[in-house]
Amino acid sequence: MSVKRQRAAGRTAGGRAAGLLAATVCGAALLPGAAWAAGDGAGYAFDSGARQVKGAVSNLDAEQLKAGQTYRDTIKKDGKLYYRVDLDAKQNAYVSVVAVPKAGGKVAYGDGIKVSLQDGSSTQCSYQDTNFGSSEFPRPVAAYAHRTLTPQSTSCAQAGAYYVLVERNSKPESDPADWQLEIRFLTEPGVRKAGPTALPENWASATPQPPAGGPQRRDGGAGVHDATSLRQGEWRTDIKPGQTLFYRVPVDWGQQLFASAELGSSPAADTYVTNALVLSLANPAGGHVERESLTYHGDQVTMALDPQRPVAYENRFSSDEATSGLRFAGWYYLSATLSPEIARTYGDKALPLTLRVNLTGQPKAGPGYDGGAEPFVVTDDDRDAAASGQSGPQAAESGTLRVVGVAGIGVGTVLVLGLGAWWLLARRAAGSGPTPG
Repeated sequence: MSVKRQRAAGRTAGGRAAGLLAATVCGAALLPGAAWAAGDGAGYAFDSGARQVKGAVSNLDAEQLKAGQTYRDTIKKDGKLYYRVDLDAKQNAYVSVVAVPKAGGKVAYGDGIKVSLQDGSSTQCSYQDTNFGSSEFPRPVAAYAHRTLTPQSTSCAQAGAYYVLVERNSKPESDPADWQLEIRFLTEPGVRKAGPTALPENWASATPQPPAGGPQRRDGGAGVHDATSLRQGEWRTDIKPGQTLFYRVPVDWGQQLFASAELGSSPAADTYVTNALVLSLANPAGGHVERESLTYHGDQVTMALDPQRPVAYENRFSSDEATSGLRFAGWYYLSATLSPEIARTYGDKALPLTLRVNLTGQPKAGPGYDGGAEPFVVTDDDRDAAASGQSGPQAAESGTLRVVGVAGIGVGTVLVLGLGAWWLLARRAAGSGPTPG
């Protein structure tokens, strides 16, 4: 091959490599979940990768949900919607629903959603009923249903079709507008070897000292999908009346999560607003774990979630709903909502909010899943995302770009080695030519 042709080949190879790298980077930017769009309910940011689905009024007309996929739908006042999931006889299954009422609407005490999972004989595998309680203002609320297999399982243990029923409960005086739904279906592999089912009698329930280091700025996301990652620390933000902020914390096996919220003082009138701030906790499968609220009177006020047991596989065998929800490692979600009633007394400006997060206990080995355990694991990448404050889409994009970067280094190394070999060949060819006379 002549020197000119070698140079041309080198330029072509370099162009192909550059094109491949550019195409890969562009592709990463367009991956589902790399961006998100705001929904039309209470400022909630729905997963942009969610597929539209239509719940059926009869179970036999229900559309099938695929594991690992997120869906969107709407539900009418007092509506009932069915969806179908096909399960094997080995995996646990979880279907979660975030219900998002219309912003500015009216909800009453007891309004909420119920999510249940049933087999073909109407046997109810499980259900969760989540409502607004005494905090009667619209905000996103979450609930889930699951099929949990045990060595003693007799019902809901067979392979086949199962049906998810989502029910909206509303009082006559409540806003009749449709609620937006974000639906997620996840599966959890079985374990290779059965472990203990009894919970330890003694566990550390004392609240730890506040995290050291002082407050750091970290603003929340507008939905579960774009929740801002947190690690242990004191996190400062601002929250507007009617706004809900979402955060997520990686909690490994054997660890305990403690969380509290402090609403800062205001120079406005000294008027009491009950249930002014609501702090909620949901597990990695989207199941509601706990909720607390506080009364605000213009001075700073603090509340904390109740201490909960360490995350453990055997928690799922507890009859206590909060303990049962702490059944696996992964991202746990905190949401904080400021009542719109605050605007009437204290104005519509944002109030200062601080979240304090403690993680205690050393991470332990998991239960020995018989298959891939994601998202019920905590990885080094998760801890990095929590340290830097990345949202889920940002963390996914960073992971993709890291892969692209490694690939790019590989391509660059090949090109450098190729050019070096070309140079040596060219020198040798020049040295073996005719000797001048």
